[in-house]
Amino acid sequence: MATNKFNEKNILGQGGQGVVFKGVLSDKQTVALKKSTIADDKMDYKQFANEIFILSQINHKNVVKLLGCCLEVEILMLVYEFISNGNLFDFIHSAGHLCLNECLRMATEAASALAYLHSDASPPIIHGDVKSPNILLDENHIVKVSDFRTSKLTSKDANQFATFVQGTRGYLDPEYFQKGQLTDKSDVYSFGVVLVELLARKKAFFARETKRRETWLMFSCLL
Repeated sequence: MATNKFNEKNILGQGGQGVVFKGVLSDKQTVALKKSTIADDKMDYKQFANEIFILSQINHKNVVKLLGCCLEVEILMLVYEFISNGNLFDFIHSAGHLCLNECLRMATEAASALAYLHSDASPPIIHGDVKSPNILLDENHIVKVSDFRTSKLTSKDANQFATFVQGTRGYLDPEYFQKGQLTDKSDVYSFGVVLVELLARKKAFFARETKRRETWLMFSCLL
């Protein structure tokens, strides 16, 4: 009912695991509702459950809020606060002139959210897929970090070793990409790519591997 039967006109965005719709609840509150695109998929269910658990641990002004969920139906659904101005990727690559101070403010807010996840959350949280499409902007262009499907809880000194690498090429930390070793530095590397993307207004892409370790930065190239 909130999405008018998942009307295509209400689609806000679409990814590999789900479609996000704009919805209006019975109390007139506007929300964003993520609907899984894969029914009865154990990995998809696990990622949705992981996002619920992770976001229930977080209370930060620059992290999107989870308002509710529905796990008792065939198609999993998560309900978030509605963020009205899209994502940072679209803002960078479709907006007009960007004030340097505005860019730096957005970068500072995103960095503040990551610092909270890494240092102040208990236990610490590694986001795992930091990229400009996962950084949302509200009506005042305040940053809201989103998409915690692949995030991990960890201890202060522990590294996470993934059985398979998740994330977005062009933003991926080379250590994680090569060895499956996920740390808070993986998020920092990805944020560095976002920062250059924000300041240079160039799109990140993935280049082929070279033999010299010093050339790893070429993997996160800019078009």
